[in-house]
Amino acid sequence: MMRRPLATGLSVAAVLALAACGGSSSSTVSAAPAAAGSVDLTADCPATVVLQTDWNPEAEHGHLYQLLGKDYTVDADKKSVSGPLMYQGKSTGVNVEIRSGGPAIGYSTVTSQMYQDKDIMLGYVNTDEAVRMSKDNPITAVFAPLEKSPQMIMWDPQTYPGVTDIASLGQALKSSGGVTRYFGGAAYMEYLISSGKLDKSVTDGTYDGTPAKFAAAKGKDAQQGFASAEPYIYQTEVKAWGKAVKYQLVHDAGYPFYSSAMTVRTGDLEKDSPCLKKLVPVLQQAEVDYFADPAATNELVLDLVTQFNNGWVYSQGVADYSVKTLLADGIVSNGDNDYVGDFDAERIQKIIDIDTPIFTASNTAPKTGLKAADLFTNEFLDSSIGLK
Repeated sequence: MMRRPLATGLSVAAVLALAACGGSSSSTVSAAPAAAGSVDLTADCPATVVLQTDWNPEAEHGHLYQLLGKDYTVDADKKSVSGPLMYQGKSTGVNVEIRSGGPAIGYSTVTSQMYQDKDIMLGYVNTDEAVRMSKDNPITAVFAPLEKSPQMIMWDPQTYPGVTDIASLGQALKSSGGVTRYFGGAAYMEYLISSGKLDKSVTDGTYDGTPAKFAAAKGKDAQQGFASAEPYIYQTEVKAWGKAVKYQLVHDAGYPFYSSAMTVRTGDLEKDSPCLKKLVPVLQQAEVDYFADPAATNELVLDLVTQFNNGWVYSQGVADYSVKTLLADGIVSNGDNDYVGDFDAERIQKIIDIDTPIFTASNTAPKTGLKAADLFTNEFLDSSIGLK
């Protein structure tokens, strides 16, 4: 099984079962709320902090699984794992439950899941999903584990040796008669088309998550994917292809949304603030610790994949490649400051401006007058915690 569809399109629920960030902002950043090496969440947080991801366990989620120590319990039926919530090897006094998304929640959006199940405190939500859901299910992002989205378009460099980015790929495909295959309804693709980087005639929204059509095209077609997985998978694990691909991140093509941002229901922000003030720095530190030494957490991720046994295939090789690529491509970074996890208001406003007409045309118009400050806050971040 290949990587997940990007849950930012016009109709995520319609996707069939698969076969296969820092910058300036208008919000303030807090100082560290707790002494290094010791955090007590018992007075301010729920007895169990429930976190909802957007897919099966993988290295991109490593910062969350870093929160678990060796004493964890797996619920294979519910595709979740729970245990004491740890901070640098010490218990914070509360538990954490990490729930899988994607097939585990019927391919529902995480935002919808958060509003259906109020036990979920924090969930992974992409910026464009937050824009689309802002009218009826508003959420506020409080921590950005990914500086850039790993969403990308990939192509065969042997077939298209002169292609350097998505725009030049679009020109090459028009000449060759090839297409870019993607999960239909993706907002980023509507942007690539409307901006002129890809002509609509060279796009094909029938991607089903498998490598079959890409391999059969023998390099003529391009395809969506995730920089943290597909380049390795296609070169080393897809026997029908077995060679390198090139790619460009959608972020670098002008669609700078935040992927898998940790969010809360906007109406619960005030109530959750005492917990978030202590918890968000714990999430920051978990990310720093994970990328400093990911081996043990990746072992946990692979164990969960095995125990969940839902058709999701994820190897040690992919996990190792993912960690390396997330850092090398700047997908995980401190951005333009010295700490991890903050949001840039200008980037979020750009996504609002791009997506509002797209979603309005599909009868899922965002909240009237939506602005960047409605979708995020940097107030809980600790400016001393960053990747080295």
